[in-house]
Amino acid sequence: MQPDAITAVGVGAVASGPSLVELVLQADAVVKAVMLVLLLASVWCWAVIIEKAWRLGRLKRKASAFERAFWSGAPLDELYRRAEPADHPMALMFATGMDEWRETGQLTDASRRASLLSRIGRVMRLTLDREVQQLERHLPSLATIGSTAPFVGLFGTVWGIMNSFQAIAATKNTTLAVVAPGIAEALLATALGLLAAIPAVVAYNKLSHELDAYAERLESFADEFGVVVARELDARAGG
Repeated sequence: MQPDAITAVGVGAVASGPSLVELVLQADAVVKAVMLVLLLASVWCWAVIIEKAWRLGRLKRKASAFERAFWSGAPLDELYRRAEPADHPMALMFATGMDEWRETGQLTDASRRASLLSRIGRVMRLTLDREVQQLERHLPSLATIGSTAPFVGLFGTVWGIMNSFQAIAATKNTTLAVVAPGIAEALLATALGLLAAIPAVVAYNKLSHELDAYAERLESFADEFGVVVARELDARAGG
């Protein structure tokens, strides 16, 4: 056979091969179930990634604006009025700290001032923990998908290869045309597993790092607010 004829045969075989949709439709019921699970996991993964990235970006911008207002020299009472309603963690921490301070009233005893500062620190950190816990919601699912999706895809691969060997045994034909569809289905399951796992792992690591950095920023603000309140209490006591 001439080289041109061989090339024509190869091109014709590729052109007549099953498409991606046909591979899915022709797959075994178990392999279809595996592909569906992996597809849903991938959709969920991207939904979590987009929501967390958008939310963290918005909260960081609001935190930057609030910090600028906090260090602008404006009185705390005025900043407290402007911060209502508090719609992000840093403003909520500030509001809870101010509420604790305003409910206590004027203090002249040093031990009572120390107790007030301790209570302010505790309520702000309770607010911080609650808000960070809300931000972490659904984030562990990315780690779960990243660690399990490749094995789910591998299960579909093993099942598809088993079907291919059963087809060989039933037809007693070892040609590539007999085993290729089952192998292609099996490899598609593996590809879907990796398609779900890789973005999940990368996004989990990045979002976890950004969330930790944001939590540290909130903790620093709580300490800074405590210093400002301590100065204000000392000034009032001295006055």
